[in-house]
Amino acid sequence: MEDRKELADRELVQMELNRCVGILEKNMKRFGTDFPSACATNGKYRIKKNDDWTNGFWTGMLWIAWLYTGKDLFRSLALENVKSFQKRLEDHFVLDHHDIGFLYSLSVVAAWKVTREEDLKSVIVRAADVLASRYQKKGGFIQAWGKTGDEKEYRLIIDSLLNLPLLYTAYEITGNKGYQDIAESHYDKVIRNIVREDYSTYHTFYFDPATGQPDHGATHQGFSDSSCWARGQAWAILGMPLHARLSKKGFTVEEKELYDHVCAYFEDHLPSDKMPYWDLIFTDGSDQPRDSSALAIAACGMLEMNRSQRAGEMVAVLNALASSKGEADPEGMILHGVYAYGEGKGVDEPNLWGDYFYMEALYRLWDPQWTPFW
Repeated sequence: MEDRKELADRELVQMELNRCVGILEKNMKRFGTDFPSACATNGKYRIKKNDDWTNGFWTGMLWIAWLYTGKDLFRSLALENVKSFQKRLEDHFVLDHHDIGFLYSLSVVAAWKVTREEDLKSVIVRAADVLASRYQKKGGFIQAWGKTGDEKEYRLIIDSLLNLPLLYTAYEITGNKGYQDIAESHYDKVIRNIVREDYSTYHTFYFDPATGQPDHGATHQGFSDSSCWARGQAWAILGMPLHARLSKKGFTVEEKELYDHVCAYFEDHLPSDKMPYWDLIFTDGSDQPRDSSALAIAACGMLEMNRSQRAGEMVAVLNALASSKGEADPEGMILHGVYAYGEGKGVDEPNLWGDYFYMEALYRLWDPQWTPFW
């Protein structure tokens, strides 16, 4: 474990950041103005257009690389990506879902935060409007998937916590409290319903479309409706403190206690080597795949809470057990992620959000004063 702890050393963080930036620069030559697929196949990302919920992670990594290196090639391609996101918004292309925040916080919001280009404000607000249009007054939540109001899709999912920062940015730009009201209402519905009595989380939670009353929890990506999907728990570990910061309200005493329990559930269900299985129902001795991306997300949550020592330990586990540094020609920064186990999708492969959150965690450790794009 000593090598893992030492990763908090600034020189070693720098070495790993340099390695990730090198992979990114190499990947740029292959993907050009297109995008990598959400997950890799046999370690390689497919070349795709801007048509998935994950494209923002690629652009977010470009912005981090530019902040870290100052190399114009990263900034130039990120700005080209921003044009693609603008076009996607104008065409409303594959945007009938709640992951508008994942797409636009790490692309256009990031561009606005680093360049302060005034013209980007209107793009951010239009993207926030697309997200806000999915708000269901009956129930007070943002519908995750499907046609809005569809009775079979009258639900939210825990991933949505990372989409709320876009609404707060729109509120910051416009002063329109409606964006804040939607974000706070949705957050409240997530926290009150998706966290179980034992502080594990459902992946998804349904509401009665007729009354808006809470109905039942279920899973889409986890092992079962009663198990705890590892990445879902990690979304809560990061999403809750993000909301506390962006709402400018911080945690109440009760909310902070809830958060600590949610973190403890994640920690208590890690195997002895501290790398989570894809669902926290699995323990030491299981032959199930791990999900490195869940640990990368949780590390960013620890950093959001100023728990840098624990974050450094998590990043060190990732470096020791999932880093692609031993691969001959890697395209991913970290290995051993799981996209959707039940669909056989991206199992034991790199994925874009794992790469992104690993880079975000490294850069947060490198520059503790940096405020991320969320």
